[in-house]
Amino acid sequence: MLETTDQRLRQREFLLRVSRAITAQLDLTSVLDLVIDVAVDLLAGTAGLIALPDDTGTLRVHSAQGLPRESWPAFSALLATPLDDRRALGVRLQELAANTRLPLRQMIALPLIFRQARVGVLYAFRAALNVAFTPEEQDLLKDFADQAAIAVSNARLYQSVLHDKQQLDALIEQSADGVMILDARWRITTFNRTMELLTGWPRDEAIGRPCAEVLAITSDQGVNICLVDCPLQRRPPIENPIVAGWISSRDGRRLYVQSRYAAQRGPQGEFLGAIANVRDITDQKLEEEMQNTFISVISHELKTPVSIIKGYAETLAREDASWEAGVVRDGLHVISEEADRLASQIQGLLDASRLQAGAIRLDLTDWALPPLAAQVLQRIAAGAGDRFTFELRFPDDFPAVHADYERTRQVLENLVSNAVKYSPDGGTIRVSGRAGTDHAVVSVADQGIGIAADDQSKLFRRFYRVDNRLRRETQGAGLGLFLSRAIVEAQGGRIWVESQPGRGSRFSFTLELATPQLPDLEQRDGQPAAPSGEHPHAQDDQRGADWPRRLEAS
Repeated sequence: MLETTDQRLRQREFLLRVSRAITAQLDLTSVLDLVIDVAVDLLAGTAGLIALPDDTGTLRVHSAQGLPRESWPAFSALLATPLDDRRALGVRLQELAANTRLPLRQMIALPLIFRQARVGVLYAFRAALNVAFTPEEQDLLKDFADQAAIAVSNARLYQSVLHDKQQLDALIEQSADGVMILDARWRITTFNRTMELLTGWPRDEAIGRPCAEVLAITSDQGVNICLVDCPLQRRPPIENPIVAGWISSRDGRRLYVQSRYAAQRGPQGEFLGAIANVRDITDQKLEEEMQNTFISVISHELKTPVSIIKGYAETLAREDASWEAGVVRDGLHVISEEADRLASQIQGLLDASRLQAGAIRLDLTDWALPPLAAQVLQRIAAGAGDRFTFELRFPDDFPAVHADYERTRQVLENLVSNAVKYSPDGGTIRVSGRAGTDHAVVSVADQGIGIAADDQSKLFRRFYRVDNRLRRETQGAGLGLFLSRAIVEAQGGRIWVESQPGRGSRFSFTLELATPQLPDLEQRDGQPAAPSGEHPHAQDDQRGADWPRRLEAS
């Protein structure tokens, strides 16, 4: 009797020690391996397994002792048998032993119950037929199963929390916005990859530093908002405050960002931490500035011709004055010119609106490009003055293009006008063309002030004007190059610029070539064929081709 009592005490002590060990484990696999190893050892068994339900509720073997892994699928019929059907369990055990040739002659199965929910099942097996599980062993295993259920539940809960944290970390890391988390001392604890790209700070250096040092959002006046007016320190607290301003990255970039904060506060309103979403809105800021500039410029540009028209009209309409016919004619000529200028500016605004709405219309036909280029040069050269020399360089056999005639005229006029406008010292302005296999490249080159590399990528934006000394001296709303790019791209081409400050610029764009017709191909066998597809305005353009100019075959 004393020996039995001592044995039970040792078993209980062993059980308590093992229970503490398994409840301290948080890795599910480690917990399951420990549980089944101890269970088989406590019961002097030869094998055992733990089965847990999968997402469909079907029991699957998750850990085993004394059972080869390749034999686990054979236990599916046993696992599907209700634990209270002792006869069916006996039959399944006999079938299992016969199919797997494993020494499985005695079995005890207990559910793992935690908070009245079954979290799994534990099976223990013996090889001997004459050694049955005693009621004491069953009680011992039941106590052990209760502790094991707690351990399995804790491990699964930890696994679930860990999985959720990994998902959250992945979402934060892959977010298109910069994300950083601050602690109660305003120091950074989390810093994702986008924040590294925005600020130039590696996360290893950023974590642990104050937000105001790493992000350092400044106002347009250069004041560090994070230091002098942090929205998270305002009283009373602002819910989900937003701050926008400039930051200077460590690699020298200047960006305009918007930072949204979600603060965590204690019962007394004390600051416990915050998460910040930082977004680069530099393009929106520049767009806003360009629109403000556009409003200012266009109001001036529109008011000027209106004022001139009104002034001349009121002067000519005075009843107390008698004007000579020449004065009236000159006045009416000025009114007509200013009205044309006003109409052109309004048309530019309408075109910009249509382009934004995707409603640009094209009339694609086949026609000869050199006469149109000559006419554009002739018209602009008439008012450019003696400081300029204009050259037209197209091969004699330059093929016809397939494009919108009037829209292409608009592109050429924009580019040549800009070449004159931004060449204050004059020089040579050259329009040239070359043909490839399926497209033509048209270039307009000047010897003007040139364009800085930083400005070249922004030139074709709506309302953008290069910030230089000529900006205030030249007219324009910043729509010409925007419209030119849209027209060229709508025709399936592209437009680009090559320039160096002080050394002039060359704008180039592509046009699709006309598809040669059979007569054209026959003529080219003997001699170069003339461009086909005469445009309705070709006669007007031909007058331009006879204009006295420097024509040099390329």
